Amino acid sequence: MSNEKLQMKFMMANTQWKLLLVMTAVLQLELPSVTAANQPLPKFESVRFDHTQELQLSGRDARLQLLVTGKTAEGQEIDISHDVTFSAEPAGIVSFEGSLVVPLADGEASIFANTASGQQIKSTVKVLQMGHESPISFPDKIVPIFTKLGCNGGGCHGKVAGQNGFKLSLLGFGPREDHEHLASESRGRRISLANPDGSLLLLKAINASPHGGGQRLEKDSHEYRIMRRWIAQGMPYGEENSAKLIGIEVVPQQRRMSPKSSQQLTVVAQYSDGTLEDITRAAVFESNDPSMASVTDRGLVDLNQVVGDVAVMTRYQGHVSVFQADIPLERAEGETEPTYSDPSGNLVDELVWKKLESLGIPTSEICDDSTFLRRVTLDLAGRLPTLEEITSFQGNQDSNKRNALIERLLASKDYADYFAGKWNSILRNQRTGGGLKFASMAFHEWIRESIFQNQPYDQFVRDIVAASGSVASHPPVVWYQQVPDTNQRIEDAAQLFLGQRVQCARCHHHPYEKWSQADYAQLSAFFTTVSKKNLGDPTEPSFFARIGGATARDPSSGQNLVPAGLDSEDMQIAPYEDPREAFASWMTDPENPFFAKALVNRYWKHFMGRGLVEPEDDLRVTNPPSNPELIEGMAEHFVRYGFDTKELIRLIVQSKTYQLSSNAKPRNLGDKRSYSRYYPKRLQAEVLLDAIDRVTLSPTHFSGVPTSMRAVALPDTSFDSYFLTVFGRPQSSTACECERSQEANLSQSLHLLNSEEIQAKLSADGGRAAQLAEDQRDDAQKINELYLVAFGRQPDEVEHQASMSYVSSKENKREAYEDLIWSLINSKEFLFNH
Repeated sequence: MSNEKLQMKFMMANTQWKLLLVMTAVLQLELPSVTAANQPLPKFESVRFDHTQELQLSGRDARLQLLVTGKTAEGQEIDISHDVTFSAEPAGIVSFEGSLVVPLADGEASIFANTASGQQIKSTVKVLQMGHESPISFPDKIVPIFTKLGCNGGGCHGKVAGQNGFKLSLLGFGPREDHEHLASESRGRRISLANPDGSLLLLKAINASPHGGGQRLEKDSHEYRIMRRWIAQGMPYGEENSAKLIGIEVVPQQRRMSPKSSQQLTVVAQYSDGTLEDITRAAVFESNDPSMASVTDRGLVDLNQVVGDVAVMTRYQGHVSVFQADIPLERAEGETEPTYSDPSGNLVDELVWKKLESLGIPTSEICDDSTFLRRVTLDLAGRLPTLEEITSFQGNQDSNKRNALIERLLASKDYADYFAGKWNSILRNQRTGGGLKFASMAFHEWIRESIFQNQPYDQFVRDIVAASGSVASHPPVVWYQQVPDTNQRIEDAAQLFLGQRVQCARCHHHPYEKWSQADYAQLSAFFTTVSKKNLGDPTEPSFFARIGGATARDPSSGQNLVPAGLDSEDMQIAPYEDPREAFASWMTDPENPFFAKALVNRYWKHFMGRGLVEPEDDLRVTNPPSNPELIEGMAEHFVRYGFDTKELIRLIVQSKTYQLSSNAKPRNLGDKRSYSRYYPKRLQAEVLLDAIDRVTLSPTHFSGVPTSMRAVALPDTSFDSYFLTVFGRPQSSTACECERSQEANLSQSLHLLNSEEIQAKLSADGGRAAQLAEDQRDDAQKINELYLVAFGRQPDEVEHQASMSYVSSKENKREAYEDLIWSLINSKEFLFNH
């Protein structure tokens, strides 16, 4: 390689690093703040206590988190719980720790909140049973403290083997066992009934005795006093017939907030006897996006300088509730409201525009034709547009040409190849034992044909989960061969087709959801009768459902449970019926709240780069969508059109939302969840390899398949390719699309810059560089063609002059075009769909 060529390559690489640094700096910019950080609060039009229940404290351990909300003349509601001064009359009934009310004596008191501007509001609180010291319940009072402090978390004593000889059930879902461990293990040395303060449990918590977890409590804290009194009472477990916790509610549940503002939350527990209890101090809080909002252990939410929406999960004893905040973009003085183009009847645009308008975020412009052609061809067909497609599309003056292009791509075999690869991977279809196996090939071809023929999605799923027979008679039975374990089958089915990750519930109550071990057992009961027979060929067995016995054992209760879907009634299935048919019918029922949304969110992420819910297959209550109306609306549309996946795709890619430019405006730069612009995404490994092959005209050959086969059309992910591995191709070992890595790394950059594989493609005798060197057209035409092939557009003036200058300066034209192609395929524009 010539010194001049090496110099150019290093120059191009250095330029890319500089561009990357500039892009990083731009992306890290914060939105300009309209309001000074310490600006005085306004005088409110009204001020109120924000509680949904009567203020009451029962017993010395009760605490009450006060919420005070001020309403401006413009209608904005602002939390001022930490900006008012509290007082109570008569004295001696309650005291205050900031905005927390602490009981002192039985009675009734008036509580006053006074703002800095002189406004005052009043409420009444009752204090009961201060003189009655009831036994402290271990599961109701002590276990939540362990959870709050992280003692029973998976990284501490809650892991399978425990920690340093002491084990607790994960997140406290086995309180009986936890009580036994504390009371009986190690000869009871963890607890001292005669000297509660000398108990190892407390000494380690305050770090008076060496503790690997460090100090978790202060000795004068509320939690310490509860635990000490429980020990002094003789470590009671609690009454079996006491009221049971049936749910929790976070207040407020939703609020419109300004950037850099705060919101205090309060959490109320409801019990089976109708009583309510403020459990804010004992609840666990977690933000779904810490870069947007943080939350303290006392439930104070602090927003960063961002716009969009964010959620905070609240968890207490297996129950969850969610607070959601919308953060609109604040306008500078004199700035007009953004306007939005007509959605033209498209459901996506209508609901995205509605969200953006409520947040005050402007949209980017509609992308140009060349950008749209490249974008939609990559997203639908997994390839770059051809020169013929580019010139034809550019010359087409029909106003409906974008929709016509979409229809042509949806009808193509390339579309079927690309999406078959997507489903093939998450359905775990792969060869075993080496060589091309009939089973995996047959399953892949069935998936591909189903997509090409646009089989309704509900039937596609039914054919898989209720598959019976042999591979030859019904290829989807390969799923049962590739996923041989009952637990894996139910977990994969729930995650793939319902967007529910139930894996945690196999061993304990789901920490972030309502699913219990009983729910898991009832789901697995649908699959317990699945069996197989080897009919001559042990590598390709037949699968079927045995008669009767469709039950599964709940490990938490020891009972055998009948099948039931999530949040559905028990199913009584006749002994001669296949339980999987009942499962498929429940799952694909138009009224099922999970099925349509799971597919909608999966496909939305494919086209838009980010799911309405992230990760795309984790649609739990505590992980709400960024646009709830949109996911609901698209799911209803999907059901109404008979689970037609092509119709769903049309809805998305025909929208102006999908067709927005990826170029950010100053006022939508900070938006990363509301789709005010198209979010660029890296090309997937297979798509990128095919794109490089197209630009270099040097195809990659894979063993055992036709030489013309594209990487995206390979029947499984087992084909040997260092390129595909280093660029994040999944292994198909799980049902999670997270197996595919879209992150950039140094190995990828080095491979593109100077690997033998890329150099061989650039310098191939039959490659594009060699052909262009022999081509009699002038360099300007050939350079224009290269840019069209790589980017779907003509070079701009600066690019054209730089390319012409370099090519014309080189005596060896073949090397010149090799260098030029090398620079194009290493550019960010080429590596991303934008």
